[in-house]
Amino acid sequence: MMKTSADVVIIGGGISGCSIAYNLAKQGMKNIVVIEKNYICSGSTGRCGAGVRMQWGTVMNCAIAKKSIEFFENANEILEYEDDVEFKQSGYLLVASTDKEMEQFKKNIEVQHSLGIPSKLLTVQEAKEIVPYLNTDILTGAAFCGKDGFLNPFKTTDAYYRAAKRLGVEFYTYTEVIGIRAENGKVKGVITNKGEIATEKIVNAANGWAKQICDMVNIDVPVYSERHQILVTEPVEAMQGPMVMSFSLNLYVQQSPHGSFIMGRGDANEPRDLRQTSSWHFIEEMAKTIDELLPPISKLRLIRQWAGLYNMTPDKQPIYGTVDELEGFYLAFGYSGHGFMFGPVTGIAISEMILGKEPSIDVSMLNLNRFKTGDLLLEPSVV
Repeated sequence: MMKTSADVVIIGGGISGCSIAYNLAKQGMKNIVVIEKNYICSGSTGRCGAGVRMQWGTVMNCAIAKKSIEFFENANEILEYEDDVEFKQSGYLLVASTDKEMEQFKKNIEVQHSLGIPSKLLTVQEAKEIVPYLNTDILTGAAFCGKDGFLNPFKTTDAYYRAAKRLGVEFYTYTEVIGIRAENGKVKGVITNKGEIATEKIVNAANGWAKQICDMVNIDVPVYSERHQILVTEPVEAMQGPMVMSFSLNLYVQQSPHGSFIMGRGDANEPRDLRQTSSWHFIEEMAKTIDELLPPISKLRLIRQWAGLYNMTPDKQPIYGTVDELEGFYLAFGYSGHGFMFGPVTGIAISEMILGKEPSIDVSMLNLNRFKTGDLLLEPSVV
């Protein structure tokens, strides 16, 4: 039987929803419900590229990523997970193919160093020492951080989910939100296809479908969900340590701990209608990009491809916090492709807002009103 009332209802069972639920329960909140229209980790989290990095270009994203990675380093112990989240800190090698990009790396590293992130600039020769088969003829330089790495999104979300359940959080999967009840500018309940739950606090952590949830209460949010595709190759012997990423060449590629190469790229022409299908065009363009930068990898056989949704904001940074028009309605989406790696801080920040606690990390600049006031700081380092 589904509960008929809750102190808070969280919409979305990805890492954001599970992390928020865990953090609320850990701080003593009771009667927490998470609603997921499919299975846990079925949305953007379970379809991501599994990489986590601190090498960003804005102070806010760097700070969130740093605090999240520090959590991931100890996630098994903190969440008392009997399995393993498979965090491998094998680094991110960001390669530049233009002088302009190299200048951006220098600016980024100044920001990163101000926060204690151990990144460094590299020459093309130094980059080739880390990844010997890199085609350095097309590169001007690189940046590297050895603390960045790979993390299993399913197991990490599962760790949060199990920890939250132990603390009494109720999860309702295969349950779809079809409406939100509000009266006099206040949240009053969530209507699902299996019944209604009365509540005065709702967290919209639906990411790819976040705009549709906001539309239910006429909250205008400047986000759209764009399909992003990924492919995975046959597994081979370990041959690449770090994630190799390029913003100008438009790719990211890493070898998973199991030997397969996982890779993806962005495309401004990707559909924005919530489809999560695959295309031949992506395979062709991905193969050309890889052949240009990492020739030996282009010879590997493709095993499968899939797609997920990037929930994009105008400044490529997430939206956290309340809305002026509706009391009790909290936002946690718009990650622009990096919601998985921000999961720990999302949980901490949103739970502190709901409980009225002093923030342990100040994410106030990521409020919805920044799009009205124009206080945007564009994140330059997104694929």
